[in-house]
Amino acid sequence: MARKFRSCGGVVDLDEHARLGRRRHALVVGLTFVTGAADAMGFLMLGGAFSSVMTGNMVLLGLSIGDQRPALAVTSGTAIISYVVGVILGARVAGAAKPEDKVWPSSVTCALCLELSIVGVFLIMWEATLGDRSNDVKLVMLGVAATALGIQGSAVQRFGVPGLSSTYLTGTLTTVIGSLAARRPVRSVLPSSEVLIALITGSGVGAACTAHAEPLAPVLLGAPLFIVILAGARITKRQTGGVGEVNRRTTTAATGPGN
Repeated sequence: MARKFRSCGGVVDLDEHARLGRRRHALVVGLTFVTGAADAMGFLMLGGAFSSVMTGNMVLLGLSIGDQRPALAVTSGTAIISYVVGVILGARVAGAAKPEDKVWPSSVTCALCLELSIVGVFLIMWEATLGDRSNDVKLVMLGVAATALGIQGSAVQRFGVPGLSSTYLTGTLTTVIGSLAARRPVRSVLPSSEVLIALITGSGVGAACTAHAEPLAPVLLGAPLFIVILAGARITKRQTGGVGEVNRRTTTAATGPGN
């Protein structure tokens, strides 16, 4: 017999919700792959700053001030400001988590579509400047990439699941190690571990593609993002009733609190 839960949005099939929650997590893992690839491309090809790792960029900004390196200050500062702009745009489109939210709110898909359009601009600029990319162009491209990932970060926050992120993952690493050190079951940290593996994999693939197949590198951003958008839209269509309360009950354990 299917398990049911009555929420403010209606009666929810808990088994179906759990299945959709696992699919959502898989899509967030896919978004994290995009993050890793974008960070590798930004760091290696666009001036030595990150597209999403704002902690690292803030360290670079401080380092540039102390070491009197104005070029690095401009690069890291541009990435930070662009990411903030992206977060604001993403938050305006995706909105804040609500108790009646479903597993995949339609506004998340809208925010990711906005991200995809910005990634499209990045792709055009990347292809148009192959082999002849000035520092000014690199700076603009880094800003475009950081804006896209800021939007993505806000979109994932709309899920309202503590600890779930595709862009800021230091806390996720801390949770995994802390849980293992506390001798919690390994399966309890598998979802968070999958996110971290996706980040590392995306960075490695992005670096390899940038070095050996540079014209194809932007595909690592656009193709997975497009697939996530389609799959997320399918989840939205399958949902019946609000499940915000169930989200917090059934998915918090799959991710670490805080990032």
